[in-house]
Amino acid sequence: MKIFARTDIGKAREMNQDSYYISKPEDKVQLCIIADGMGGYKGGEIASQLAVETSKNYIINNFDLIEHDREGILNLVKSAIEYANLVIYEKSQEIPELENMGTTIDICLIITNKVYIGHVGDSRVYRKRKDFFRKLTTDHSYVQKLVSDGTITKEEAYNHPKKNMLIKALGCSSLVEPDVMVRGFLKDDILLMCSDGLTNMLKEEEIVDIINENPIEACNKLIFAANEKGGHDNITAVIIL
Repeated sequence: MKIFARTDIGKAREMNQDSYYISKPEDKVQLCIIADGMGGYKGGEIASQLAVETSKNYIINNFDLIEHDREGILNLVKSAIEYANLVIYEKSQEIPELENMGTTIDICLIITNKVYIGHVGDSRVYRKRKDFFRKLTTDHSYVQKLVSDGTITKEEAYNHPKKNMLIKALGCSSLVEPDVMVRGFLKDDILLMCSDGLTNMLKEEEIVDIINENPIEACNKLIFAANEKGGHDNITAVIIL
């Protein structure tokens, strides 16, 4: 397995509030995490860093203590996100200038031919399998709810003025209910994890074209393309081969 990652401040922001972690090939636990922070001066940066560091440590420290079946692994991912949420929430209550900080999170824990995914917010996980490029996560956003309800189309959602409004994020309350799932991750599959700084600039067909061209260089090229389109937000991309 090979993992490539890059984050970029973009063209419009004063700081990068995205964070990520990727494991090394020799690590026992093959784990990738991304988080896109929000809130005040440094609030989003702190929230995303806390989300990544806290959930990473929780999974690594508890990995040998669980049953390595579907339920045990999914519970581990879910508990890691719940714990990270509580840490961020408590920090926001302690320090007045961090009061409204929050973050998205996506976790991919890869074990043999499966990926165990945890998700809160509107960062995304995609899987490319042969000619099919599929979004595995569902955005926790106001606009996604409108799409799911049939009120607007997917195309209308792309340019909707409230497309960045989240209905779920880490740190906003003491409790959060993450989405957790397990999906196949077979030979020649490609996973993409990304913040909305990528998907707000590039449509899915543009993303998959870049991945098809050269998966190893895809992180760099995706970020370049998003910046060429305006780079309105921080951009993070992780490619897992």
